[in-house]
Amino acid sequence: MESTSFSFPTNVVVGPGVIGKINETLISIGIHRPMVVTDAGLLATDSFKKLTAALLPGELNRDWYLYSDVQPNPTEANTRGAAELAIAKGCDGIIGFGGGSALDAAKVCRILIKKPQLKLIDYDWEADWSGVLPFIAVPTTAGTGSEVGRSGVVTPEGVKSKGMYFHPELLAKYVFLDAELTTGLPPVLTAATGLDALTHCIESFTSPVFQPLCDGIALEGISLIVRALPAAITDGTNIGARSHMLVAAAMGGVAFQKDLGATHSLAHPLSAICGVHHGTANAICLPYVMRFNSRKKPGVYRRIGIACGLDVVSSSNADADEQVIHFIEDFIKQCGMPLSLEDVGVEEHHIEALADQAWLDPCHQTNPVPVTREDLKELFLKAL
Repeated sequence: MESTSFSFPTNVVVGPGVIGKINETLISIGIHRPMVVTDAGLLATDSFKKLTAALLPGELNRDWYLYSDVQPNPTEANTRGAAELAIAKGCDGIIGFGGGSALDAAKVCRILIKKPQLKLIDYDWEADWSGVLPFIAVPTTAGTGSEVGRSGVVTPEGVKSKGMYFHPELLAKYVFLDAELTTGLPPVLTAATGLDALTHCIESFTSPVFQPLCDGIALEGISLIVRALPAAITDGTNIGARSHMLVAAAMGGVAFQKDLGATHSLAHPLSAICGVHHGTANAICLPYVMRFNSRKKPGVYRRIGIACGLDVVSSSNADADEQVIHFIEDFIKQCGMPLSLEDVGVEEHHIEALADQAWLDPCHQTNPVPVTREDLKELFLKAL
């Protein structure tokens, strides 16, 4: 066995109403002029009102600032805008508030605060990134796991494909998982983000990289999601289900430090080229990739089936895989997701460009079986 290393350093605060503890946390890590990075759509929500109430200075006699121009699938331009505001206001910490886009922009803007002249396309993860501003993550969706990740996905200026900016220094100092901040999430976004988390857990578990801690976390994340996600979709005020989904999404984010698979290589260009929500793209593509993998590596999904509550212990490898894939297909349908790429506006003339970007995406390099560009193209065509 080759040498490896494990690290799970993030402080996570979990529970309904824990956002009320954010001020004392900021003080404890020396943040006195924080900037909140979010998207404009959240400003009118009850969740944002709870955050602003928690940040009221009171006797603390300090200021906080707001940057709300993050767009879905964030770009270098709006990430740089956040950095420029933070520099202008002398901010000493960043709070990411929202879904994966806001959290990624909040993480990556700290790179541009440290090196304002840097173009993201020239980013060097091996450079010295110590001293980036401390980061607090407050997710309002349960899906991306970005709150516990050490990377951010932003589209750099001048290119159409997404860039991934990785460094351990990008990790959050604290994460607040407060289910009360997610109760206003519509059913369709609850489903899409939840299935994103499910895909993270499935793909990280089946990645051939040796990381047994991540394997255990991924399997428990799957177990939580298959029980909690339908309840969270049906009743958005179900605090128990919402809490379990927040924890499961963070578990998926921890697990995929082990890496992901071909589903994500398909999903990333679907967002960049066709504007498909990342979780929706994963949900559509996942069963096709699972079937492709199971034909080349029978039995790869047996333990995922056990985590889902299926009786596949004594089944043949092929039968176990088929039962799991049928379960996942039915689960995605139960969540109300589109069933094909055509349903979300993808057309056949997109396929070549999608396949080109999918092949360049690194996630498929840790798929449980090797894939070629033609394999990825064929998967897009089957999902169409």
